[in-house]
Amino acid sequence: MTKKKLIVSGATGLIGSALVAALASDWEVHAIARRAGAQGNVVWHPMDLARPGDFGGLPRSADAFVYLAQSEFFREFPKHAVDIFQVNTVNLLGALDYARSSGCRTFVYGSSGGVYGTGERSMSEQVEIAARGDLGFYLGSKLCSEIVAHNYARILDVVILRYFFVYGPGQRASMLVPRLIQRVRRGEPVDLQGEDGIRVNPTHVADAAAATARALSLTGSHTINVGGPEVLALRELCEAIGEAVGRAPVFRVDRAAAPGHLTADIRLMCEMLLTPTVRFADGLTSML
Repeated sequence: MTKKKLIVSGATGLIGSALVAALASDWEVHAIARRAGAQGNVVWHPMDLARPGDFGGLPRSADAFVYLAQSEFFREFPKHAVDIFQVNTVNLLGALDYARSSGCRTFVYGSSGGVYGTGERSMSEQVEIAARGDLGFYLGSKLCSEIVAHNYARILDVVILRYFFVYGPGQRASMLVPRLIQRVRRGEPVDLQGEDGIRVNPTHVADAAAATARALSLTGSHTINVGGPEVLALRELCEAIGEAVGRAPVFRVDRAAAPGHLTADIRLMCEMLLTPTVRFADGLTSML
């Protein structure tokens, strides 16, 4: 039986590598990354999506495309603004056009829960998001990209996944959970806005990758949050880390500051994709 062809960009990233490993036995996976990864039974296409993309080396026909590419410099605006926009938006358009011309049925775009901004309530997909500059350049480019992708919903089944605080083994040291682990281990203070800090629902990469795989079987176009099963304050995250590493966390509390909470309403995720199962204490074990 001929396998369906799947294109994955950002295939060596945290979610991408887990997704490729999970699907390589059932799909003919063509993986796009700056450098070929170690995963076997995968066709690697070295490509730097921070530069004008040439998708001509990909198969002439394909069944699905998952776009997870991420700029290495997503925090460095304005120095790397062109890099960020090229990866997030310009080459997304190239990927969408490739998907159209190659006959793909499904296109999955990895966006961010940060496009909602912060608030007291868990963010639902039903919330209308106004285009505005105070999101920051990276998240602004993600929102632009969602709009670009939505236009292809007349041609493809477009699924936009808004990931919330994904973490897991091998994650870059600059990301939230690895940074917190490092600070707690070193006895360095963690800054809290308000008594307990921001509230988030961290998503283990196993749940994020499994949700992404399930998105490939959806019919129609959808926007879905991908979040973890628990809502935890920053203080609680650090206390869990402290218990795991055997060192009490140190906090520096600014009680006058208003924390910017960012949590996902995951009811649609549970209904259409899966119910996340990895609790933070267990996810920490996989990292430590």
